[in-house]
Amino acid sequence: MVKKTFYITTAIDYVNSSPHLGHAYEKITADVIARYHRLLQEDVFFLTGVDENAQKNVKAAKEKNIPVKQFVDTNSKKFLDLCKQLNISNDYFIRTTESKHIKTAQLIFKKLYDKKDIYLSQYEGLYCISCEAFYLEKDLVEGKCPIHKKELEYLKEESYFFKLGKYEKDILKLLEDKEFVIPDNKRRELINRIKKDGLKDLSVSRKALEWGIDVPFDKNQKIYVWIDALSNYISALDYPNGKNFKKYWPANIHYIGKDIHWFHAVIWPAILIAADIKVPKTILVHGFINIKGEKLSKTTGNIVDPLKLINDYGLDSLRYFLIREIQFLEDGDFSEEALKDRLNNELANDLGNLLSRVLTICEKNFNGKIKKSVVDKKLSNNLNLDKIKTLMDNYKLTEALNEIWSFIKSCNKHINDERLWEIEKSKQVKHLYSLLESLRISALLLSPFIPETSENIFTQLNVKSSLIKEVKFGLIKSYNVKKGEVLFTKIK
Repeated sequence: MVKKTFYITTAIDYVNSSPHLGHAYEKITADVIARYHRLLQEDVFFLTGVDENAQKNVKAAKEKNIPVKQFVDTNSKKFLDLCKQLNISNDYFIRTTESKHIKTAQLIFKKLYDKKDIYLSQYEGLYCISCEAFYLEKDLVEGKCPIHKKELEYLKEESYFFKLGKYEKDILKLLEDKEFVIPDNKRRELINRIKKDGLKDLSVSRKALEWGIDVPFDKNQKIYVWIDALSNYISALDYPNGKNFKKYWPANIHYIGKDIHWFHAVIWPAILIAADIKVPKTILVHGFINIKGEKLSKTTGNIVDPLKLINDYGLDSLRYFLIREIQFLEDGDFSEEALKDRLNNELANDLGNLLSRVLTICEKNFNGKIKKSVVDKKLSNNLNLDKIKTLMDNYKLTEALNEIWSFIKSCNKHINDERLWEIEKSKQVKHLYSLLESLRISALLLSPFIPETSENIFTQLNVKSSLIKEVKFGLIKSYNVKKGEVLFTKIK
């Protein structure tokens, strides 16, 4: 049987400085979705990477007096290393200086030019180098960039333009589909903006730049971010003839932040339609991580180092916290105190203590060996798998994790209600087998969220589960458990 495919991408990050917690958040939450679809036995391709051609990278390199190539190589490695530190299960890491990406960007540009959807003209306007975007006067906040709170430059130069306005009706038709942009308020925001302002033709090149991808038929111009950066989603799949492109495109999910959903849900689909390429199925838009209400940003200096958090609190503590604390797809505030509280009271107390209590009794009274017994329905009925799957399928990650955690809490309550530590051994077996199955199933359901912890639980249970169809009580014929180190150490 041919497996169902699932292709998910993140935004590609600028490498003008080191990664911050916002980058980690996007990668972690995308990883949760990718891992979940692998549990469903789907053939997953997960892409992340970096935008190395941006002019803000050039500006940062010059400020440090480092050659641009050396600068982007050094900083790109930081983002690649971050993926490893975060235990991200990506299948490919795209760099936009790769030869295959350059060829793809040039191919798309030439294809649109040959169709007369790209033409040469003059551009003038207010430009934010941090956003790599032009703004209208009405979009400014106190005369500054609404995102970065910085003064804008006035640019006037010869440029190639893409006939974005030609595809206004096509984009509005796409946006009628409630599955095309999630959440719905972001979809309606785009519709309202288009209906109010219309779609104007878009500048897609820059003149006399020293860094970037050449326009294939005009060496005086570099391909701008819209066609350069956005085409990474197909260049990574070896467009146009690569087997991965034929297998995985169109993308199931472009997962991006709310500050760039216009580019992904309006500009990118228009480019694809013009190039006779299928559009992605869903643009999934997440909110910002804030500190005291201010967005994390390298430009403004409002940053948190994810590697320091991993060092201080552990990777899975950070992964768990970001999904449980911050409502998925919405803005949320970060604080170390809240992270510490979740670690101590939920990860250590609820999950860690549950595993420790159950295995201690198993080893003390049964040498760690528990044979299959009748499953306690009072316990197993507390798990609602259909609800968890529905929540995950609808990208309600926080609610799904809450539901799993509710079951973990019910397991601890079951031990207390039954006073398991003091009843006679013959009556303990039924409860212990049911609790071991509950731990196995919990570890399986938690594996997209906290994969290292799940592996640790499987090791101590001496079993393995890797598919959602194994969420069944009574699956394991016998357990031979061996208690290991505590899952989480409390932070004072």
